[in-house]
Amino acid sequence: MKIECAAQTGDVLGEGVIWNVAQQKLYWVDAFGPHIRCLDPRTGKVESWKMPEVIGSLVFDNNGGIVAGLESGFCRVTLDPVRVEPVVNPQPETGIIFNDGKCDRRGRYFVGTMHREFREGAGVLWRLDADWSVHRVDSGISVSNGLAWSPDNKTMYFADTRSLVVYAYDYDIETGVAENRRDFFRTDDMVGRVDGATVDTEGFYWCAMIHDGSVCRYSPAGKLDRRIELPVKHPTMCSFGGADLDTLYVVTARRFLKPGEEAEQPLAGNLFAITGLGAKGIAEPTFAG
Repeated sequence: MKIECAAQTGDVLGEGVIWNVAQQKLYWVDAFGPHIRCLDPRTGKVESWKMPEVIGSLVFDNNGGIVAGLESGFCRVTLDPVRVEPVVNPQPETGIIFNDGKCDRRGRYFVGTMHREFREGAGVLWRLDADWSVHRVDSGISVSNGLAWSPDNKTMYFADTRSLVVYAYDYDIETGVAENRRDFFRTDDMVGRVDGATVDTEGFYWCAMIHDGSVCRYSPAGKLDRRIELPVKHPTMCSFGGADLDTLYVVTARRFLKPGEEAEQPLAGNLFAITGLGAKGIAEPTFAG
């Protein structure tokens, strides 16, 4: 196994890391930069586009366009030049921002919200369908994170970071309905909390453990299987990429460093690549709309 710094971007809060299979490039966001960023691993070149407001995640549509969850809700985004077109905001209350999000394997875009001031229970998990209709999936969430689906599409995972829990739901891929919520695992007795996550082809759940400087892998039974230490304290999301989907990319944050820690954490906010894991990911789906 090898851990390398793949891009020195110094993100305030890295999020939404996603591999674009068609382009063979990696995209992610600096939520509070706010920026969309793109790495071409073949050249090492990083491109950045300034966003007009907080951005939590992005996905691609079938034509290569970008759909994203921003502070003003679900939006279409174009780059070069940057243009943000708000489409629908199901939760327009003051202080609500869109956080972690990704598509299921039928192209529905799920995004969870949270309050800027971490107000307990203010978050909602929303589902955006291909016709741009929006549906409430779950509510009473404090900090929405950790979205992923099992390889057989029968289980959806979703974390409430501040409530120290990752939930599992029975998932119907044909309808997009998630039900029978139960605890997948909890982090009450751990330093870290689950932030962004993904699954591999064997159904193991990989998650960035913010505040703990690690990425952990959990078995489909919810048991801790592996822990990988990183050279930074606050990893925020992980996702598989690369030509063979066998590189685990990890975004990180500077936002949570305490006074004096920046000098001790010079790589905080950068992008990391972990190779030699012996695991492969599943290509992220595109939005069906």
